[in-house]
Order: sequence, then C-alpha cells, then structure tokens
Amino acid sequence: MTIEELQVTIEQNIKLLEQLNLSLRLEADLEEKERLTKETMDAAFWSEQARALIVQKRIAYLTKKNKRYADLVAQNEDFQVLIQLSQEEDDQSVLNEVREGLNSWTRAYENLRLETLLTGEHDSMNALVSLHAGAGGTEAQDWAGMLLRMYTRWAERHDYEVGILDLLDGEEAGIKTVSFRVAGENAYGYLRSEHGVHRLVRISPFDSSGRRHTSFASCEVLPELDETIEINIETDDLKIDTYRASGAGGQHVNKTSSAVRITHLPTGIVVTCQNERSQLQNKETAMGMLKSRLYHLAQQRHLDRIEDLKGEVSDNAWGSQIRSYVFCPYTMVKDHRTDVETGNVDGVMDGDIDQFINAWLIDDAREHETAKENAIKPSADEAGKT
Repeated sequence: MTIEELQVTIEQNIKLLEQLNLSLRLEADLEEKERLTKETMDAAFWSEQARALIVQKRIAYLTKKNKRYADLVAQNEDFQVLIQLSQEEDDQSVLNEVREGLNSWTRAYENLRLETLLTGEHDSMNALVSLHAGAGGTEAQDWAGMLLRMYTRWAERHDYEVGILDLLDGEEAGIKTVSFRVAGENAYGYLRSEHGVHRLVRISPFDSSGRRHTSFASCEVLPELDETIEINIETDDLKIDTYRASGAGGQHVNKTSSAVRITHLPTGIVVTCQNERSQLQNKETAMGMLKSRLYHLAQQRHLDRIEDLKGEVSDNAWGSQIRSYVFCPYTMVKDHRTDVETGNVDGVMDGDIDQFINAWLIDDAREHETAKENAIKPSADEAGKT
C-alpha cells in the first residue's frame, strides 16, 4: 500500500469507529457502569454475595470493553502520526510498521465488532457444554475426546476457564460423554453456534485393516443461569442419587460417594456432577445444570419432548451434521450451515474455530434482522386496504 492508500484506510477507520461506537452502545455502558459502581459503595452491597459477584464481573467486562475501543482509537491516531513522520523523514521502514499495524488493528476491530452481534438474552453468560459419542464404539468415543480437546484449546485462546463437571471415559480410548463449563463473558454467545452434530472422516487408528471410518459426536450447549434468574423446583420432583466418582480427581474424590445424579421426575431430565471435591459442591453444580435445562425447556414449552431441546443434536448420525472434519482422502473442515471451509485441519483441532463461529453469528444476526423486517411489513391484505 502506498502512503495515499494508507491515509485513505486510516480515514475509513475513523468512520468505522464512529459506527462501532454506536453499535457497542458505549454511552449506555458508561451509564450502567456508573450506576453499578455506586451500588458497590452501598454498605449492604456484600450482604448478597452472589449478586455482588455478578455486579463486579459486569463492571470488569464494561471496563474492558471500553478500553478495547479506546485502544483502537488511539492506535489509529498513532498510524496518522507515523505517516506524517515517514513523510518528513522519508523513512520507508515506518510505512512498513504502519502496514503491519493496520493488519493487527483490523483483526482487533473485527473481534470487537462481532460482540455487537451477541445481543441474545443469555449470550453474556457462561456456557454448559455436553459432548456425546455417537454410534461406532471406540472410534466415536475417540472423536468425542478430540472435540473436548478442541473446545478446551479454543477456550484457552480466549482466556476462558474450563471446568469438567462430569466425564465417562471410553472403554478403550476417548470419552463416551462429558459435561463441562466454559466460564467467561459471552462464552454462551459464542459457543451456542457449536450446538449440533459433528462428523469425522478418517482412517481409523483402531482398525487394523486401515479402513476409512465415519464417526459422529453431538454437542449440546446451554447457558449457565446466574442468581438473577429464579427457577422454582419442588423437592418432591427430584430423585437424588450419590455414588463414587469414576473419573480422575484424586483419592478423596474416588474414595467417597461424592458424585451426584439428579433426576427431575416430571420431565425425565438427568444431570450428573462428579468432579467437585465434595458431595455438597457436586449437588450445587448439578442443581445449576438442572435449572439451565428446565429454563431452556420452559422457553421452548411448545415442544413435546425433552429430546427436542437438542434440535439437530437428537439425530447423532448421518445427514444431521452441522460440520464435517475430513482427514482422509483429503483434509478439509466444512461448516454445512455457512459453507465456510478450511484445509487447515490441524489448526482447527487445535482450537482455531473462530472463522466458523463468526460466520454463523453473522448469518444468525442477518436471519433475525430479516425476521424482524418481515414481522413489521404489512400483509398483502393490509397493503391492499391502504
């Protein structure tokens, strides 16, 4: 890019930042932050610890969000200064610095812009993710284990915390099922795009004949409800079982009956948790998981069966997959909803899945916008009357 082209790009960035400011609702965020900060100064603020923690977490998020925007503004201004310096001193190395800086700036801008798409009621919450191996024995169980690693690495890239809640190992390799929490701002907003069936095609390392296998694993994603949402559950509607944890967790976990299984009798929903250190902690975590499932079910009360909660996940087999991961005879990962694909299979399995998540978020936002526009358009009969 020439100096003139760089200057045009910087001017365009100023306009983009003005639009982003409005989309991010930064003024409203500032008002909210001031209100919440005043709340923390109240003498009774810590009397409700759960509420206090939520408020502090929200303040930290608003502060970080504003800083990210301010950094983009400052960096773009720095680019203008560097170009002036380059012209004055006829220094081409400075222009190279600007070019590289603009590439990084664009990525940071796009990441922040995507947050404007996270406007769902529960997008800001933690995510509760469950992976289930499909039919196919060891091969499918190994695939579920690979997906667990993929999501764990993705979470690490985004500074999210991952905690295993319940895990059932495969008979030879991998896992049969696992539930885990991804904690951090907007974790659910991003990961809800992963809800569905994932398909693997590869030469199976467990097949002595070296044949190609197709395996499936389902991914279910729910928001972890915070203390501001109340779900009333009757004690008589619950069946609570305790047992010894079967997975990793140290001698204390495996020697005591600390694992908890809760069955909600009216709906048949079953949740388990075994990876906390005490039975009480496991019970509290399992109750949180149950509340999330019941709330999600209530939101979709028109559905007749609990299996329908999972949408595409209910058919953990061919034809229902949202994404395919092909290792052989060629390498490709393709999302069937957005048609986004890449040949970098190793990168994807190492947690580089943002391109799929971002494309889905954009499509989802576009569909919601179209639905809103259609909802406010007058029908043909109404148009005729006018």
